[in-house]
Amino acid sequence: MHEIHIGEDLRERNIEIAEENRKILRGNGVVTFNLMSAPGAGKTSLLVATIPHLTDKHRIAVIEGDLQTSRDAERIAALGIEVFQIETGGVCHLDASMVHSALHTLDLESIDILFIENVGNLVCPAEFDLGEDARVMLLSVTEGDDKPKKYPLMFTESGLLLPNKVDLLPHVEFDLEKARHEALDINPKLEIEEISCKTGSGIEAWTDWIERFCETRGGS
Repeated sequence: MHEIHIGEDLRERNIEIAEENRKILRGNGVVTFNLMSAPGAGKTSLLVATIPHLTDKHRIAVIEGDLQTSRDAERIAALGIEVFQIETGGVCHLDASMVHSALHTLDLESIDILFIENVGNLVCPAEFDLGEDARVMLLSVTEGDDKPKKYPLMFTESGLLLPNKVDLLPHVEFDLEKARHEALDINPKLEIEEISCKTGSGIEAWTDWIERFCETRGGS
């Protein structure tokens, strides 16, 4: 009897393409960050707040993943940044083949840092390597402090956690220390920087983290 394990085959092929992407990106000196979160956690707002702090030293591009519409991509493009829009048509995550197509369109020789804004979802994006150098997770304080235990893979796979919208802490039930403790219990190597895209709090610490990461990867 012959069995076809579709899920396993797809993931194995995704790993192969992700490695191709990684070779292409690193070969062009591009440092790549995969931004993941639940819908509405603030990924696009983070990019809008972040990019102006980096453009003096780095050439930035963004791959924007969304189920439908190009609204987020338009917000990024308004900053004068090259954006490649991927509409997944209902698929709840980006995969390596989608990113691979984008890499053949972007002028990689003119990019130092590439941000990939993944589709808003706390499960699927963490399962698919895109060829990135690092995964960064946003966790909005409006989502609740139980997310580390409910969605551990996302925290396991991320190198940096950005609790966002901390300006709303006085108005929501969110135990920041509990979330921090449970996230570190899942992934002791996880770095954590608290931010507010609205007020700008923590954005400098986040961009400093990017700079340090680029230095360790030999980026510009």
